[in-house]
Amino acid sequence: MNLPKGHDSLEMMDVDHLTTESVNPDSSMVDTFSALQIVNLLQAEDAKALAAVALVAEPIAQAIDLVARALGRGGRLIYMGAGTSGRLGVLDASECPPTFGSDPGQVVGLIAGGDRALRNPVEGAEDSPQQGEADLMALRPTSDDVVMGIATSGRTPYVIGGLLQARRLGAATIGLVCNRPSAMDSCVDLMIAPIVGPEVLSGSTRMKAGTATKLVLNAITTGSMIRLGKTYGNRMVDLKPLNEKLRIRSRRIVREIAGVDDQSAIRYLSETSGRLKPALVMALSGVDSATADRLLAENQGLVRLAAASAGNT
Repeated sequence: MNLPKGHDSLEMMDVDHLTTESVNPDSSMVDTFSALQIVNLLQAEDAKALAAVALVAEPIAQAIDLVARALGRGGRLIYMGAGTSGRLGVLDASECPPTFGSDPGQVVGLIAGGDRALRNPVEGAEDSPQQGEADLMALRPTSDDVVMGIATSGRTPYVIGGLLQARRLGAATIGLVCNRPSAMDSCVDLMIAPIVGPEVLSGSTRMKAGTATKLVLNAITTGSMIRLGKTYGNRMVDLKPLNEKLRIRSRRIVREIAGVDDQSAIRYLSETSGRLKPALVMALSGVDSATADRLLAENQGLVRLAAASAGNT
């Protein structure tokens, strides 16, 4: 595996000049702080993560459009990361099916060291670009997919190996780092780089860097799913009612959006086997369940457009 030009394996592991590894002068005496002083410091530092993410709104928006187009044509969003970055990618991927009713294979998270690394460190797993390539290839990626490398340092060999392979296959690539410049800059089509600065505990990138990473991932999947019609206004209308809480939420959404009583909401949901989107189209337009399914198929799954088009049937 050839690493990006100008970045041999030794340079890739040189972290001396990373801002996230440097010493934060505001926390140099944190071991003498009271509990309240620690909390106040942490909150002040966390606010910097929010500010850093706000400064990269434009590339985040570009990522949303890129991912929405890929998912809309049957592609996938594949996260790759190690340590905290990998765990956050797996977490975000795992939350998409219950939240948006997406297929579990539509957003996928890969972490160096595999599932064991979600709970336990796997020594050296992140140091192999070959393993990154192999893990990605196990998913049989295509040019329809988007591969997003998540690495606070921007230097993780596992992630870079996967990104380079993704580019060779013609897949779109996105990078998410908290340091610039980085070795990943030359590996991706789009870079998102919220610069959060030194951590309260030097090098503990589960803190500000982790917070910024979570915010960016939230925005990308939420934004792309909204663009794909997974919501009606600010309601999640493609959720899977897998438990009583979600079944109650589904009934409430039908009541509130369509202005019907609870018994009617129960009936609509029963006729669609609990599927919220066709139940809403039925309640809003007065059509039967088969027609609601057809209208949704004809209108890219968008409830608002499907209901509005019912008068043309």
